[in-house]
Amino acid sequence: MAHETLALAADARERFLLAIADVVPDDRIAEIHLFPPIRQGPIETGVAVIAATPEDPTQARHVVFSARYRWTRKGPDRGRWTHEVVAEADAPLVTVEAVVAGVKARANEAAQPERLEGDAVRTLLADARCRTAA
Repeated sequence: MAHETLALAADARERFLLAIADVVPDDRIAEIHLFPPIRQGPIETGVAVIAATPEDPTQARHVVFSARYRWTRKGPDRGRWTHEVVAEADAPLVTVEAVVAGVKARANEAAQPERLEGDAVRTLLADARCRTAA
């Protein structure tokens, strides 16, 4: 089945960031790389690589997480959302760029992932939480 690469819509980005923040505390997020989602039929799938500061501040290596979501956009299961966020490795922050390049190469995707610094992520999360709390 053919797939279509899309720009990450604001609603998907917000929902994905909130899902990531359920697992990785906001104050530990150093950066997030959001890859453009792929739509195959009614299902949209997105992937991200997250670098987080370690829980133990004496550690120099960051925790590298992978995150994925699947969102049914059409059909009888419309609105169904599943996601997972998994700690994959400990690595220096500079190594995260190599991980991102590897994910991009495996996906055989020309589009660049969107890179968000920790402060930008925290601002987006604060805005999203204000909207969902209202």
